[in-house]
Amino acid sequence: MDRIPTEVVAVSDYEPLAKERMSEFAWAYTSGGAADEITLRWNREAFDRMRLCGRVLESVAGGNTRVALFGSTFEFPILLGPVAYQKLAHPEGELATVRGASAAKAGLVVSTVASTSLEEIADASDTPLWFQLYVQPDRSFTRDLIGRAEVAGYKALVVTVDTPIDGARNRQERAGFYGSPQLVAPNLLGLKPSQLVPAGTGGNLVFGSGLLESAPTWKDIESFLSTTTLPLIIKGVMAPRDAVRAADMGCAGVVVSNHGARNLDTLPATIDVLPRIANAVAGRIPLLLDGGIRRGSDILKALALGAKAVLIGRPYVCALATAGAIGVAHVVNILRAELEAAMVLTGCATIDQIDRSVVWED
Repeated sequence: MDRIPTEVVAVSDYEPLAKERMSEFAWAYTSGGAADEITLRWNREAFDRMRLCGRVLESVAGGNTRVALFGSTFEFPILLGPVAYQKLAHPEGELATVRGASAAKAGLVVSTVASTSLEEIADASDTPLWFQLYVQPDRSFTRDLIGRAEVAGYKALVVTVDTPIDGARNRQERAGFYGSPQLVAPNLLGLKPSQLVPAGTGGNLVFGSGLLESAPTWKDIESFLSTTTLPLIIKGVMAPRDAVRAADMGCAGVVVSNHGARNLDTLPATIDVLPRIANAVAGRIPLLLDGGIRRGSDILKALALGAKAVLIGRPYVCALATAGAIGVAHVVNILRAELEAAMVLTGCATIDQIDRSVVWED
């Protein structure tokens, strides 16, 4: 029976427990980054370097962490980001995750390559769902996926734009991740292997191989914007000019993300990139951020530098592997409580009071 271990008092406490419970290749998938995993370290270290400016005697009575995003109001600015193949972590996979998200009142972004169909997840949900889209070489199939999400009641479409191919995921390769029979994606049933987004180059050359012939471009974003009824958010933006172009095209929002440091190593940490993107976009569209978040104070720093909300990934998957749905809810509640404490101790009663003054600058 799933239960929360008594020794878990912080999000990071789940990591060693998850490693004990997961197979070697599942753990490599969950915890690994690209190449030498430099960006993976930087995502975390960048938050550690940042200092906060404490405030005293400010009135914070009656405060809250509510935030409005794309037509939904959330009690706090923490969403569960898209993570594929969650049955690698727990037998119930995404169904346990969505129950945990619903119990904690957290929004959930469902991956195209979930271990459970988007309809089953929606049927089990009592919280707002967004659908994360990997653009497939078969654009007709891709449009059908978007239509399925619309019919199932998803509230937004999150198009991942930073993965025309996987990066050099050496830890996964060493663990024998690719080609495992456990990697089943019900949302993609009906596609031939040649019609799937290419996964992993395995050190092979890509130019001239045909792998990039159907990679998504800005024209695909234009097409989706003209057809979907959902707010369209692009995920994987690390350059200010790309964020500006997304805003100019009519995208509803942007997720500042380096794909959990899983694609191109030595990209900067997302929190280091965020201020430049926020300055370039100048409030025209909401920005979200993922990568390296392990504390509520990290969330406060992201909000201070221009994010409207954050997405978490590895923390809730580790909790899922350890304690199922209740673990997922527990991680969210830990981060929520830490965020509230950090807000109080920096004199912020509401999300809109958080600004650059919260961060200590020499």
